[in-house]
Amino acid sequence: MRPKPLLNLLESVNAQTRYPDAIIIVDGSTNNATRKALELADFKGLVYYQVEDEDRGLTKQRNFGISKVGTDIDVVCFLDDDIVLTPTYFSTLLETYDQYPDALGVGGYIINDVNWQQLKNSQTIATDQFAYDGWVRKDGYRFVLRKKLGLDADRPPGFMPTFAHGRSVSFLPPSGKIYKVEQFMGGVSSYKRTVLEAQKFSEYFEGYGLYEDADYTLRLSKKGELYVHTGAKLYHYHEASGRPNRYAYGKMVVRNGWYVWRVRFPEPSLKARFKWNAVSFMLTLIRLSNGLTSSKKKEAFTEAAGRFVGWLSVLVNPPKRK
Repeated sequence: MRPKPLLNLLESVNAQTRYPDAIIIVDGSTNNATRKALELADFKGLVYYQVEDEDRGLTKQRNFGISKVGTDIDVVCFLDDDIVLTPTYFSTLLETYDQYPDALGVGGYIINDVNWQQLKNSQTIATDQFAYDGWVRKDGYRFVLRKKLGLDADRPPGFMPTFAHGRSVSFLPPSGKIYKVEQFMGGVSSYKRTVLEAQKFSEYFEGYGLYEDADYTLRLSKKGELYVHTGAKLYHYHEASGRPNRYAYGKMVVRNGWYVWRVRFPEPSLKARFKWNAVSFMLTLIRLSNGLTSSKKKEAFTEAAGRFVGWLSVLVNPPKRK
């Protein structure tokens, strides 16, 4: 349901220094706007599928797409439709597989979401800053508060703490280096084809599929090595259309977050359980306070309500792990 962003993505694919051997579009649209837009375009190697209800939804569509990949393909890349690639994205990504033959998957790096600065000699790190590998960025209010409460992530970016609520790969700096991780973002990901054939995306995640990428990579990291190449650069424009309402999103954040936490740590300690609940409750209160201070009061209130209902629901009726 987002034909214009998709065409922008495909134009950036067309400009790649390493053009893909095949482009598979799996469209879950309930109208023909995307189909018509692609009929007017001309992209080499593009194959288009518009799926029906039984195959609609992020993880279902990914599994459908995997089934259409040829056996002559070694690496499969997934891209959200609101992404725009820099020209060397694919070639840089593939270099990682050459450099690390043990890699089961490699993630790309979004460059337009965060402003990083290189650390200066003897620079003091402020409470509202986060530093990693010689770089520093602004830390959000939620992380500043977590630091003060002793609830900050205790593992590097891209690794899940025992109580979940870690720092994502967006906390890796734009150093151009390759970092080992255990999870990365699904909309800028790649995997060996043999990996995708052996392990499918979980269809527990219906529709929008929030955190399906965490579920997939956390399960995969138990079998082998995953990396993020911060030199494989792209832009993410966070297209608003096609996303769930804020209440559904808030509920999904908590329930799906609980689910992937238990995928990684099926039997967490009492301390880890306390911390997970404490951070979840704190984040709900922050979104509730945003309803008083932000310009989008209704969105903040409805998301906070969804988070609270989601938090109660995992106590009464926790998700069943598949």
